[in-house]
Amino acid sequence: MSSLMLLLLSIFAFLVAYTTYGSWLAKQWGVDPNQVTPAHTMNDGVDYVPAKSPILLGHHFASIAGAGPITGPIQAAVFGWLPVFLWIVIGGIFFGGVQDFSSIIVSIKHNGKTLGEVIEEYIGHRCKVLFTTFAWLVILLVIAAFADIVASTFQGYTVGADGTKTYIQANGSVATASVLFIPLAIGFGFLVYRKNAPLIVSSIVGVGLLMACIYLGLKFPIYLSKNFWLGFVFVYIIIASVTPVWILLQPRDYLNSFLLYFMILAAFIGIVFTNPTINLPSFTGMKNSFNGQFVFPYLFITVACGAISGFHSLIGSGTTSKQLNNEKDAKLIGYGSMLIECVLAVIALITVGVLFKNGEMPSGSPAVVFATGVSGFFGAMGFGDVAVKTTFTVISLAFSAFALTSLDTATRLGRFLFQELFTSKNSEENKGISKSFSNMYVATLVTVFLGGILCLGGYKNIWPIFGACNQLVAVPCFLGVSVWLAKTGRNNKMLFIPMIFMICATMSSLLISFKTNVILLATGKGSLAVHGLQSIVIFFIFGLALMLVIESAKVLLQLKKSPVVNKI
Repeated sequence: MSSLMLLLLSIFAFLVAYTTYGSWLAKQWGVDPNQVTPAHTMNDGVDYVPAKSPILLGHHFASIAGAGPITGPIQAAVFGWLPVFLWIVIGGIFFGGVQDFSSIIVSIKHNGKTLGEVIEEYIGHRCKVLFTTFAWLVILLVIAAFADIVASTFQGYTVGADGTKTYIQANGSVATASVLFIPLAIGFGFLVYRKNAPLIVSSIVGVGLLMACIYLGLKFPIYLSKNFWLGFVFVYIIIASVTPVWILLQPRDYLNSFLLYFMILAAFIGIVFTNPTINLPSFTGMKNSFNGQFVFPYLFITVACGAISGFHSLIGSGTTSKQLNNEKDAKLIGYGSMLIECVLAVIALITVGVLFKNGEMPSGSPAVVFATGVSGFFGAMGFGDVAVKTTFTVISLAFSAFALTSLDTATRLGRFLFQELFTSKNSEENKGISKSFSNMYVATLVTVFLGGILCLGGYKNIWPIFGACNQLVAVPCFLGVSVWLAKTGRNNKMLFIPMIFMICATMSSLLISFKTNVILLATGKGSLAVHGLQSIVIFFIFGLALMLVIESAKVLLQLKKSPVVNKI
């Protein structure tokens, strides 16, 4: 199969979907450019801050992308390129893009409230508590895992059995560049928001300095231990969670997004000029021979960010909606970002497809596979080893940078969710421990502390079920938005198929994992610390999801009989 043909087909499909289906969704959901957004009406200079659409696009895109659109398709490629490609295209257009877009819309129509608060208003307080608790626990797992990933990519050396240190130049370069990004972002935010510097000029200068940071990273790598970087990361995300979005989070994500654009552009150029053949079979069967998993539900859980990810809805309704300058920007930032991410997912699929040789998947982590594939395109174009190695390093840096970007956004989301659990609508009830826990500094410290404990204490024991948990977040998003649309007399039918499909995929995945764990424990092949813990968590999550679905279904059925029209 021609990789160029595959890439062009996907881009064409996404462009058509954006201009047609995306516009139709905006009309159905009542997007109104004349309506003042919460970023203006509730501007507090910290969380609610109106942002220019290019900046918010960069922030949102960097936050939702992370490592997901690269890791997922590469891991799911064991089923062949065709089912993964079809799911990326169909899932991105009709599932992921719809979820991301709708989560922003429902939030800005409710003063920038998160999904949990919207669920409370339309479904009930109990469902809000269940969803918010579940989402917060998922965020803790994200913090634990991504902190470990970032610290590992910064780790400057390993220590052998004899005490000899082996220095890792690539990691040291990534660490230097990433640290330099922080003051650069602060300077950019200060110039744009406080000195009103032109965005185009600031962006050109900022990207130039971004390249300078990468150059300095390559020349002056920092070699420090993983433990040091873990401490650094946790201090950084605490600060990033409570500082105004305009001074660190927003500009850092915006500038980092250019690294992601570079990855996509570099891969596109490489594919156009080399048009490598995809060696991966189109379909390997309903059950693959690499890990024994069935295409359903494994494929639809694994691709995640490349087609749909529940985590995106938390970002859309958590941070992005509070910075949206105009309702018309929601289509570009919500729907558009998801489709751009899908392009990256297709490129990741192409890289693994090209590197597939002699019936074996390429070795190494997904990040290494992706960087090897894209840098290999430049080697095939006749560029020398220096260009190939530089491209490999820059892509590895981008991969790490987006893990850190998702981490600091996740921490801020965790702070929002924790505050909501203890904030009452009646201000007189916010006393004692409720008042303390609803404080943003306390909420941040609690969230980061528990995330850190989980990171150091063995988050990997429950990480195998993270994929299903992450995807499960999409279900209450679809449910909450569906109820809101029904109660306001708007069309919600476009949400039914994605909602039902994600319920089936996530619930069946959890049941399969539960069955596997129980069998392992019953036969003495499992561990209570791993498989027993996973079984308990799965039981809790499955019950929570079932309650949310039942309660939401009751509300939807009641509305079908007697709809309440109160447009917002």
